[in-house]
This record gives sequence, C-alpha cells and structure tokens, in this order.
Amino acid sequence: MGNVCSPSFTCDDTISRCLDCTVRKAGYVCNLQDNILALKEEVRRLTEVRNDVKIRIIVAEQQQMKPLEQVHGWISRVQEVGSKVEKLKEEEYPESRCSKSTYKLGKKVFRTLREVRSLRQEGDFKDVAQPVPENPVDERPLPPTVVGLQLTFDRVWRCLMEEHAGIVGLYGMGGVGKTTLLTQINNRFFDTPNHFDFVIWVVVSRDLQLEKIQESIAKKIGLFNESWKNKSMQEKAQEIFKILSKKKFVLLLDDIWELVDLDQVGLPIPTRTSVSNKVVFTTREFGVCGQMEAHRSFKVECLRYDDAWKLFEQKVGADTLDSHPDIPELAETLAKDCGGLPLALITVGRAMASRKTPREWEHAIEVLRSSASKFAGMEKRVFSRLKFSFDFLPSDATRFCLLYCTLFPEDHRISIEDLIDCWICEGFLDDLDGIEARNQGYSLIRNLLHACLLEEEKDDCVKMHDVVRDMALWIASTMDSEKEKFLVLTGAGLTEAPSVGMWKDVTRMSLMDNKIKRLTVSPTSPRLLTLFLNSNYFENDKVNYHFFKSMASLRVLKLSHSDLPFEVSNLVSLQYLDLSNSILERLPTELKYLENLKCLNLEYTFRLSRISPQVISNLKMLRVLRMFECGSILDSLVEELLDLEHLNVLTITLHSNHALQRLLSSSRLQSISIPSLCLRGCRLEPLTIFSLASLRHLQTLHLVECNDLEDFMIDCAGEVKKIREIHGFHSLQNIYISHSKLRQVTWLILAPNLKHLEMQNCQYMEEIINIGKLGEVPAEVMENLIPFARLEYLILKGLNNLKNICSNALPFPRLKEMSVHECSKLRQLPIDCNCGLERKIIIEAEERWWKQLQWDDQATQNAFHPYFKSQLD
Repeated sequence: MGNVCSPSFTCDDTISRCLDCTVRKAGYVCNLQDNILALKEEVRRLTEVRNDVKIRIIVAEQQQMKPLEQVHGWISRVQEVGSKVEKLKEEEYPESRCSKSTYKLGKKVFRTLREVRSLRQEGDFKDVAQPVPENPVDERPLPPTVVGLQLTFDRVWRCLMEEHAGIVGLYGMGGVGKTTLLTQINNRFFDTPNHFDFVIWVVVSRDLQLEKIQESIAKKIGLFNESWKNKSMQEKAQEIFKILSKKKFVLLLDDIWELVDLDQVGLPIPTRTSVSNKVVFTTREFGVCGQMEAHRSFKVECLRYDDAWKLFEQKVGADTLDSHPDIPELAETLAKDCGGLPLALITVGRAMASRKTPREWEHAIEVLRSSASKFAGMEKRVFSRLKFSFDFLPSDATRFCLLYCTLFPEDHRISIEDLIDCWICEGFLDDLDGIEARNQGYSLIRNLLHACLLEEEKDDCVKMHDVVRDMALWIASTMDSEKEKFLVLTGAGLTEAPSVGMWKDVTRMSLMDNKIKRLTVSPTSPRLLTLFLNSNYFENDKVNYHFFKSMASLRVLKLSHSDLPFEVSNLVSLQYLDLSNSILERLPTELKYLENLKCLNLEYTFRLSRISPQVISNLKMLRVLRMFECGSILDSLVEELLDLEHLNVLTITLHSNHALQRLLSSSRLQSISIPSLCLRGCRLEPLTIFSLASLRHLQTLHLVECNDLEDFMIDCAGEVKKIREIHGFHSLQNIYISHSKLRQVTWLILAPNLKHLEMQNCQYMEEIINIGKLGEVPAEVMENLIPFARLEYLILKGLNNLKNICSNALPFPRLKEMSVHECSKLRQLPIDCNCGLERKIIIEAEERWWKQLQWDDQATQNAFHPYFKSQLD
C-alpha cells in the first residue's frame, strides 16, 4: 500500500466555510429592510451624479468637444442598474422572514446596492469629454443640387486620384462654376476615405497677400497662435514647411489672378509624379495655369442647353412656370439668352420667379436683349463680377479692343485677321509696321482668350459670349462721352438707318445684320471713326450717293455682304475699307483718292471683273490687300503690287501661270506675307513643289479648274530635304482642290500642320498619298513626318476613280470628321479599330457606299458604326 495517496480534510475548515455561508445568508435576510432603505438612498445619490455628468456633457458638446467612451459606457450601466431597481420594486415582500423567497430577495437587494455604490463612485469623472480631433477636411456649403459639372468633376477627380499631376488648374470665365467645382472636390475629400493629413481651403482673390495664405494654412495645421503674428514671412514659411514636408496634404486655392509663389508660402511644391501632395486652384486667366506650372489644366465651360434649362427651371420654380401655358416657351427663350452661364441663369431665374404673366416675361426678354444692364440684378450680381476680369486686363489698349468686339453681332464668328486689320487702322496697336504690329495683335487676342473674355472658334475666328458682350456694352455706355460714344444696333431688324440726330456725337457705330434699305439723308458725323454697315439690303435708288460726305474723321468702314453705291473721295481719313462678299462688278476709280488707306478687303467678290489701271498702285499707304477668291484679275495687277512699298500682307487669286511665276520670282513679293493663294483657271506647266514651298506664310491654298495640272513634281530627294530645311508648307492648314487632272497629292505629307483638306470633282485622282512616290527619298529625310498628323476635316466629293486614301493605315490623331460622296471605288479607309475607339470620328457618306466598305475586322466596323451619318443617296 506504500504509494497510495488519499485526500484528507480537516473538520475545522469545513465547519468554518459552513458558518460563513450561513452568516452571509442570514445577513441577506436580517439586513433586508436596511439594505432596501440604503438602496433607495444610493439610487438617489447615483441619479444626482448621473444628472451632473449629463450636464457636463452638454456643456462640453457646446464647446465642440466629444464625450469620452468610458462616460458613455458608465451612463449605459447606470441605466441598466436603474432597470434592475425598478424590477426589485415590483417583487412582493415575503410575509415570513424565514422563507426561501426572503433569502432570494435579500440577496438581489444586497448585490444591487453594491453595484449602485460602485457606479456612484465611478461617476466622479475628472473629465467627461475631450477636444474633437481636427478633421483633415472642413465640409463646405453647396447648393442642394449642382447642375452640369459632373463630367468635369469626374475628369478632375480622376486626374487627382489616378494621374501624375501634382498641380492642377481650373480656369474659366467669371460665374461659370469654378468655385462650385472646387467645393465639390473639397467635399469629396470630406466624404471619401483618403490618405491625406490635411485638405486646406484658401480664398486668394485679386489682392494677393501671401501672408494671408500662410495664416489660413497655419490655422489648419495648428501653427496659429499669439506669437504667429510677430514672426516674419520667412519664419512662417519655415514652420509651415517643417510640418507639411512630413505630411500628405491637398491645398485648394480659390480665385487666383496671378502667380502664387508656393515656395515663399512655405509649401513643399508637388512634382508631376507626386501622390502625397496636391495643389488645385481656380482662375479666370488661362495664363495663370502656365505661371503656376500646372501639370494639368481643365477649362470649366458654360452649361449645355439641357443643363442650363434645368438650372433655370430650378430657380424660377414650377409654380411660376405652370402659372400660364405661354410662360414655358418664353422661359426657354430667356434661358437661351443667358448663354449657359450659371451666374446669369441663377440671377435671371430668381428675378423671374414671381412673374406669372406672359407680358412680364415678354418685357423681360426685350430688356435683356436691348439693355441687359437694366435687368434686375444683372449689373450688381453679374456684370460687376465679370468686370473684375475686364479691369485686370494688362492695358487700356487691351480693354478697349474688347469693347471694340461689341460692334459685331451676338454669336458672330469674328475673323482674327480682320480684327487685327481694324485695330491697326484704328491705331490701337503700337506704332509698329508689318509683322510686328500683327504679332502684337495676336498677343492681345491671346490675352483676351486667356482671360476667358473671348472664345476660340475654328478657322482662326473668335467669338464673344453673349453675357460678356452685354457686360462690355454696359461698360462702353458708362464711358466719358466726350472721349468715346458707342451706338450698337446689330441684328435689331432695322429697315432704316437711325435718325440724323443720333449720328452727331457717336464715335463708333455698328448697324450690322439689319434689313436697312434706305440711306436717304447724309448725316453730319464729325466724330465718327468706325462704321459697320455690312450685311444690309441697300437698294440703289434709295441710297444717297453722298451719304459719307460729312464723315471726315472716318477711319474704318465695313460694307461687306451688301451692294452700296457710294462716293468716297471725301473720306480723307479712311484707312480700312471692307468690300468683301459684295456683288461689285467694277472697283470705283475714286478709290485712288484714298491716300491714307492701309487695308482694302476684296475677298470673295466673285463678280468683280474690272479694276482700272493705277487704282491699286495709287494707294501708296496700303499695307494689307485681300483679294483671295476675287473675280478676274489681269496679270498687270501683279506688276502694280510692286509699287506698294508698304504692303506686308497679300491674299490673291491668280488666273495665269505667268502671273504666278511673276509672283514667285519677285523678291519684293516673296518678302511679304501671303497667307492665302487661289490659282483659278490657270494653264499651269508642270509645277514643282519647291516653288510653292517658298511661300513661308501660306495658310490656305485653293487650286480650282486648273485642268491641265496633272502632277506636282517632287524632283528629287534633295528638293524634299530643302523644303524641310526651310520649313516649307509649315504654315499650310487648308487646301481645296477642284476640277484638276491630279492623280495623287503625295506632297501633302510635307504639310505637317494641315487641318482641312477638301477635294472635289478630280476625276483622275486614284490615291491621295502614294507611298511609292517617296521610294527614292531617304528615310532620314522623311523622319518624324506622319501624314495627316493634325488633320481635322477630310472632304472627298466626286472622285470617281479614287481607290485609296493611303495604302497604309494612318493614326489620324486629330481627325474630327470625314465626308465621302460619289467615291464609289473607294472601298477601304486607312483607319484602324483604335482610332475609332479613342476618338468619335464622324463619317458622313451615302448609305450604299457605307455598306460596301471593306473592314479589316468586325471590331473596327463596330467602333466606327455609331458615328456614321447617312447622306441621301
């Protein structure tokens, strides 16, 4: 038995444990009444503590503090124990103190009392709340619904999140929604989990103060205190840099007008590959995007009509729109007149929200169109804001040139070349000559485009937004009438010219796009400098031949798109005369007396068949002569041009090979700019490419009815090399060829900036680009030459033998539209699937031709099919 182990218990331990249990159970019973009274008292005291804690929480929350989690937990436990106490009150008190139920109740009371006392002691909190951690983003107010910005927002957000862009610029005209877009970006950071430690919003405005930007940043990152104001700008920059160089941040700068030197502010400047730091800014000046070295720039455009109407509808309200059946149509007219500018739509919409009769809406349309500044809220809320951009223009000349654009009608596409011609003759540009003055004019227009006060259009034109034009007219109306007085009545439906009294003090007048037939009285206009009479319906027997007799100061006269018989010998100050697109058959001999004339425009005067000798050569001050697509011109005119020593811009139509050779062989004429050349009905000998390549400024070339022209010869590889060395055809952008015997135009590969190519009725044309023609040219000479790299429009009509555009597939990186008509043998297009997927190229052609096209694969056909537009077969 030696290793057997057995448990042993002492009698004293057992008895002791039994006695403790008995005493404890007896205590539950014996002290029940005392414990109930104590519990009531402890519950009362706990309730007081709880109420005090709740009051402290309310005070803390008012101070933007957050209650501690342990306090929330304590309050929850107090609520639970309160429920226990209420249940105990519901239990019946036992009649016998020796019953089992008395014991159970006593035990519950005892334990609840102990829990209540413990909670009361725990409730003595030193702190019930703590400061809320600074949110990396402060949410900013936005309208309940934002209309029309979603696509732009998605592009910008994708750029910030996915692309390599550390600095991003958002630019556009005033009131277009740039701040709203930036606010959307800010709030997306607020709503979306991100890795940035700080998202900082700063309003900059016109009065740039770097220290204010530093202060806004300092407040956000916890640097701003009493001592901050006493520090120098450099010290502040060092402290900001010290913190932000170790953090990930987004800086949102709203409304900047000039370069903000981020380095001086103390910002670590984001690089193109930066993912930790971003800077996004808004500006009205596209040039600021360049100054800020933005890696990406996004233009915030005016709203498309559907979105514009939706915004206008919101502001007017359904109650008003439904108040009369005629109002919705009138409302649409008024919304369209706002030109998609959100600021104007909101202002006009709110003003009309209480107008519930058609008469009120009709009157509003009249006021907005005739004198927009008088429309409720327009001057204060719209024009005054847009005027900031006007005031910020770099010079008085630039500002006045913008006002000058108001002389053209609404939505009018203004030729840049024509505008610069006018400005030179008005004397707005510095006292420069030739190319220098034109370059200054181009620079000035770029300033207006960059300020989003003009809009860029195709074919080297610009346009004024309707609201910007209204703003400019408002500014012109407030000018000192002793210096300038504008009278602009474009597109007003006038059938007669303004009364004689209205002409007296005017300096600039435009009556463009009216239906004026009568000019019976000769007004006295001693101050009149500029007169636009183009696009009217003058009737010969209702026009005073001496209408211009009392306009001795007149410098610029526009008579295009009209047939106005006139006597101009009295216009001794005239420097600009526009007779383009008129039905003139002979050029008045009296023109030779216009000794100060600097610019004469005769373009598209197809009926002009007679120009008397010495009329042109007598205009000794002539600097610009435009005769592109002009009627029959004698070869002798080219000789007269040699006498114009100040001539620096010439557009011309030639009708003979002799005239062309004289033009190309004259060193004098070669030295001037010839941006447009039309060869019409010429009997051209085989013409070498090099001869035309010498016209360095040639932008537009028309070859019309040159029936014997069968080829443009590329003599040798050396000639191609010379063309490339002198940048021949570098300026060529537009080519129109019709009724020729050309079989191919492979030389177009040498025009790297060609944008528009149109070919019609060339029955012998078999292939546009014939790669075989370049076989003898060394590859190094053709290096970096991609056919049609900048082509936007390709129009092919009546090319019955055309089989190929090019035998090789071409990328067409900028092609927008292709039109094919009566090219039955063309069965394949040199475009691939990627070209169709990447860009929405519109192909307009006959349905029958489209169905017969051969595609490399089904994917390519599928890519282009959605953008096919059917012509009538």
